[in-house]
Amino acid sequence: MSETRLRLLITRAKQEALVVYSSKFEPEPVKLKMTAEVTIRNSNSDQMRLNLTPPQISNVVLQLVSSHVDPRTMQARVSSEATFILSEKLTKYKVEFMVDSNFGVPGAIMVYNKYHKEFFLENVIVEGFLNFACSSWIQQQQNRMFFVNKAYLPCKTPLGLKELREKELELLRGDGKGTRELTDRVYDYNVYDDLGIPDKGLEFVRPTLGGLNLPYPRRCRTGRPANTTDMKTESPVKQEMKTYVPRDESLADSKTKAVAAGKLRGLIKNLIPGLKNVISTDDDSIKNFSDINLLYKKKSNNQNQNHPFSSIFTKIRKSINEIYKFDPPKGISFSGQATCCLRDDEFGRLTLRGVNPLSIERLKVFPPVSKLNPCVYGVQESALKEEHIIGYLNGMSVQQALEENKLFILDYHDIYLPFLNRINSLGERKVHASRTIFFLTKVGTLKPVAIELSLPNTEMNTQSMQVLTPPNDDTTYWLWQLAKAHVCSNDVAAHQLIHHWLRVHACMEPLIISANRQLSVMHPIHKLLKIHMLDTLAINAQAREVLINAGGIIESFFTPERYCMEMTQSSYQDWWRFDLEGLPADLIRRGMAEADPSQEHGLRLLIEDYPYANDGLLIWSAIEKLVRTYVKYYYPDSSLVQSDTELQAWYNEFINVGHADISQASWWPELSTSEHLISFLTTILWIVTAQHAALNFGQYNYGGYVPVRPPYMRKLVPKEGDVDYENFLANPQGFLLSSLPSLPQITYFMSVLEILSNHGVGEEYIGGSRDLSTWSGDTEIVEAFHRFSMEIKKIEKVIEQRNSDPKLRNRCGPGISPYESLMPTSAPGVTGRGVPNSISM
Repeated sequence: MSETRLRLLITRAKQEALVVYSSKFEPEPVKLKMTAEVTIRNSNSDQMRLNLTPPQISNVVLQLVSSHVDPRTMQARVSSEATFILSEKLTKYKVEFMVDSNFGVPGAIMVYNKYHKEFFLENVIVEGFLNFACSSWIQQQQNRMFFVNKAYLPCKTPLGLKELREKELELLRGDGKGTRELTDRVYDYNVYDDLGIPDKGLEFVRPTLGGLNLPYPRRCRTGRPANTTDMKTESPVKQEMKTYVPRDESLADSKTKAVAAGKLRGLIKNLIPGLKNVISTDDDSIKNFSDINLLYKKKSNNQNQNHPFSSIFTKIRKSINEIYKFDPPKGISFSGQATCCLRDDEFGRLTLRGVNPLSIERLKVFPPVSKLNPCVYGVQESALKEEHIIGYLNGMSVQQALEENKLFILDYHDIYLPFLNRINSLGERKVHASRTIFFLTKVGTLKPVAIELSLPNTEMNTQSMQVLTPPNDDTTYWLWQLAKAHVCSNDVAAHQLIHHWLRVHACMEPLIISANRQLSVMHPIHKLLKIHMLDTLAINAQAREVLINAGGIIESFFTPERYCMEMTQSSYQDWWRFDLEGLPADLIRRGMAEADPSQEHGLRLLIEDYPYANDGLLIWSAIEKLVRTYVKYYYPDSSLVQSDTELQAWYNEFINVGHADISQASWWPELSTSEHLISFLTTILWIVTAQHAALNFGQYNYGGYVPVRPPYMRKLVPKEGDVDYENFLANPQGFLLSSLPSLPQITYFMSVLEILSNHGVGEEYIGGSRDLSTWSGDTEIVEAFHRFSMEIKKIEKVIEQRNSDPKLRNRCGPGISPYESLMPTSAPGVTGRGVPNSISM
């Protein structure tokens, strides 16, 4: 007899014995009453308005399911049905269930919506203490299952809920077929085959990202019909439709309205400059810096205060000013006066504490060396020589500066060079592949000492390289300003496309999809991650619709134009590694820190005043402490990690399906111990909270003055002998201004940055209050969340103190704004601070 057969017989014998015992000794159950309070969300929106017919029949039916099984049937016990009638005026309802006295503890509740519209069920509280936290849309004629708000590992799930737990996950996975309806709750994967619009013409054709030829993370599948001219690609969202995300992932009304309001503000601010451009018969170049400065609000003067109508006129002027003018960006040294460009000290400071503090690296080899194939792209060694920088190293030799960790680099050579010929042939966009060398001064600031600009030659396998250094006359002054503008333009695209979109938004989407497909809502890890996954799928779906699509906002404003997403694909394939996405690992990878167990956080920063790293490590440490307590509570032994079927299925699907094209890479970390899980979760929480905040909410404050940080340039930096060189010499300031985007483009771009940087009303921030009812009986977990909240408040005070420390020259001093990108909390609006719980914008 096989072992399996023997186990089956023993199990059946135990069940039969239990039934016999129960029938002999268990008294006949009596009927008991259980009461519950049901809360729904009511609203005036079209989706929520009920418009009910007269209350003649019950249109919502509920039924409790016990955590225990009936020993006679080995099935979960169920209560009688309880019903109520939806009313547009009510949000709370009282219902009663009849159960047998041996019913046990309710573990789930079934909800059946017989009404002809959906409604949003907040929660059901049974007997005043059993909370079913539903937070979900219930579709018409739909039967839904919700579990009691308590965390269970799969192996510890009560018997009555095991089968229901598995069935609910099966429903969320779907079958991978058909067009997804907006009311669906299915999480599934697809490649990025919806970026182009081939039916509009060849200029809107874009390659499909995802697959062995063009590796890329997976997105949420929508299943829309194919394009007519390319059946292998998915058609865009039609105007009358919305982009599909699982129903409970859609943005709340308040956030949708906030985004719409932001778009309206942007439209108004573009109206007047747009009309001016239509009327003008000249070319669209900016003629003077004052044209840009007039876009910003100024302090109202107090002239004519004695005039009887002065207060009225002041209010009118102020109202007009408020409507179409921008607030001066606070992240840069901007006085609202005509100014040419970025100062060298500001350039170095923004590299460490600006909206993109993730590109700067320690220079390890001089001259820098390319990793591109020399057979295709020419020599790998740069044109930078010791004589270019030796005069700016405070008496050091280059070798000494390297050994003492004084040289740093912004290296955009390899990222851009493969795309230069294609971008520069587009017409309006002109770009160099750049390398910028910085020297670390005695006061801890970075000073740019050389900029190398490269272009492919017309001959195969060669490059044209130009090296510029700090100026010594008027000509070199303006060439230096042009070179810095080109570097900042490269930085703008690298920030938005690689660090922001790819590393945060795109690479985290598969993790959220797999979590909802493989982790039950009862799983403790799902409960930990829930608030950190909020809104991300909806935001990414909107991005595919209006931001990263062919002809979308990203292509309209950033240097690579139609090659934007291909550039992110190249970076994903050649550079992205999940095991190096945590803050400490990233700092070490870039040479900005060295492992040192004697130091706080186990790291020694090579630039002591590196605001992003200094503040970020405080938040990283707080997250790691919370995650460690949480994981050790549920997984006191690593064998529980290994045997957790849902956890392992989630992790494996995240890698093998969500990142299928690079799933065989050797660097993927294991998930077999508690320490592995702590590291994995800490990295996730860091990316979706602090790293995203540092990259997103300062976009307007650091990029809202376009001459400092142009999204693209329209002219190359000229050299002697070039056609443009004489024009440059004749009017260098005019040449620089004509290299910037046009005034209408600038104002529209500023509006976009303002919308992206905006915090909505009701945003939830890291360390804020969260629903702890799941862990009401788990004192250790509740205390860990409280400690985390207190730690985040302490971090905010530490950051405030740092911002007022005159020794920290990258965040404090005359004309220097405080570094607040990682300040945990924020008021609504464009504040340049605040760390939300999730990628919510």
